[in-house]
Amino acid sequence: MKILVADDHALFRDGIVSLLEAARYTVVGQARDGNEAVEFALRLKPDVVLMDISMPGLDGLQALHNIKTRAPQIKVVILTASEEDTDLITAMRSGAQGYLLKSLGSEDFLANLECLNRGELAVNSQYIGRIVEGLVHLVNQPEEPIKGILTDRETELLILVANGLSNKTIAQQLSVSENTVKYHMRQILQKLDAQNRTEAVISALQAGLIKRDDILKISAQA
Repeated sequence: MKILVADDHALFRDGIVSLLEAARYTVVGQARDGNEAVEFALRLKPDVVLMDISMPGLDGLQALHNIKTRAPQIKVVILTASEEDTDLITAMRSGAQGYLLKSLGSEDFLANLECLNRGELAVNSQYIGRIVEGLVHLVNQPEEPIKGILTDRETELLILVANGLSNKTIAQQLSVSENTVKYHMRQILQKLDAQNRTEAVISALQAGLIKRDDILKISAQA
């Protein structure tokens, strides 16, 4: 995987580059601001751009929008200190494939990054609920749901996914193994033609397979 690192702090960039290279990733460049991030992304064509939000000139969210508009095949993962929901939701609506905090430990950071190779989002599991809750009001649900696509168990599992539960927690709640949860999740992604969990939840909402009220009710209780 070829990676471009974009951050205005040289010391932080150097640390991330060293970590990535030690994990056998190829770092193709370093950008100091949003304008350089867009320029380097279009010229170097990395697989992934790791990008901060707060940078001089063009900020990370604006750079994300520009990159996804001009080169949608490039995956962009926001790497930031911001825990603001507005930044998180804006990034995901703009096409980011991940949102990671700079406070992550190195093992968690690399584990989340590896999710991209499996077609999943590079986000901590607790963020899935916040992402879906931020997007759910934008989804128009049909008056009559499309029936028969998901089984009752798959629907139950997807609602838990929508609220940010990890595979381990879902397995405990449903009294099944983590491998069973992973199997059901693969079936759900295939049936809904989704690339990741968030896409699956949004597709299910659009088809009326799960309801906004169920998600928001569980989110409020969490």
